[in-house]
Amino acid sequence: MFWNSNLQAQVVVAITKQDVLLKVSENNTAIKISEEEFNAAKADFRQTNAIYLPNITASHTGIATTNPLMAFGSKLNQGILTQSDFNPAILNEPSQVQSFATKFEILQPIINVDGIYQRKAAKSTMDAMALKTERTTDYLAFEVEKAYMQLQLAYKGVDVLEQAMEAASANKTLADNSFKQGYLQRADVLNVEVRITEVQNQLQMAKSNVQNASNYLSFLMNDEHYVVYTPSDSLSLSIPSIGNQNISENRSDIKALELATNAYESMNKADKMAFLPRLNAFGSYELYDDQIFRGDSKGYLFGAQLSWDIFQGSKRFGKAQKSRAEFEKSKLEYSQYVSQTNLELNKAKRALLDSENKLTLTSLALEQSEESFRIRTNRFKQGLEKTSDLLIAETQVAQKRLEYYQTIFEYNYAQAYVQFLTKE
Repeated sequence: MFWNSNLQAQVVVAITKQDVLLKVSENNTAIKISEEEFNAAKADFRQTNAIYLPNITASHTGIATTNPLMAFGSKLNQGILTQSDFNPAILNEPSQVQSFATKFEILQPIINVDGIYQRKAAKSTMDAMALKTERTTDYLAFEVEKAYMQLQLAYKGVDVLEQAMEAASANKTLADNSFKQGYLQRADVLNVEVRITEVQNQLQMAKSNVQNASNYLSFLMNDEHYVVYTPSDSLSLSIPSIGNQNISENRSDIKALELATNAYESMNKADKMAFLPRLNAFGSYELYDDQIFRGDSKGYLFGAQLSWDIFQGSKRFGKAQKSRAEFEKSKLEYSQYVSQTNLELNKAKRALLDSENKLTLTSLALEQSEESFRIRTNRFKQGLEKTSDLLIAETQVAQKRLEYYQTIFEYNYAQAYVQFLTKE
């Protein structure tokens, strides 16, 4: 009664697997986090445009000075020097001079070899993040498959235990009639009542499993209402064509790891190329006046600079060694990941084969237990069977039904997992 009232207080919503997949793709937090990681990597890549595009700045500066050198230079920039300004007394002790300068500067990279490899590394990282987002989406689709099957299994558990409750109640009616007729003792009736209590407890737990499975689906869909879902279809055996599939190096997560290795390699090359000189062009256009935001005097400057940091206290040597170690580490991690993935696939294939064999056995065991329970029920009605034997047979039927549906779930899950591992 408590569970029924609790269920009525909650909203029960019918849902299909396609509905769940759609909502997960639109609302799942893990996918959104992965997309933002890609956006961050994309922004890092855009920053590397600086190795090709110019750096342009504009400034307006105002000063007032009596410094002899600055005062003479400011007048010279403004183009207001006169013959009297060369008087040694005025040169040594000038009066206050005001100067306002508007300057436009441009710096154009021409040859920065290390920047080119840094750009390649950023591009590989961005592509790796895009593939990571794709694999995250694939994983969540697989997780939806599993969660939806868990919901189906939970409802099958409720159905089985409700059938067990009906059978136990029927046995209780038979036991009560036999007790009134003097065929059974009170202890036999109590055993039947104990069985009913056990089934009630198991049924309560099965209904809680329905709520747990529904809540997990709500979590995947990022839905905070946490309603109780009912699947549009029942748990059934799925037999897709698996074939002899293997791990593909084009699988998104494996490809992403390969691109990450390429990024480390490019960074190592960039650190090595930092030993080479850089060539940059520069230029500026300047406006000077003794009044703010005016520029009666003008001038420009342009040129090119070849710079070479010959020695930085062995800093670059250590940086190159570190990036080389990270590159070698990434290659080992890639090899280890591929090997581990193949190991996981072999394990999944064996699990699929085991569940297929188990499915045959549990199906046969279910048929045998149902026939045994039918025979014992008929004999019990005729007073030819012990109450304990009937309860054992009834318990066994419920167990075998639960095992059968659990095996269907395991088989379908193994199928889905193999497909997930072998998806390109």
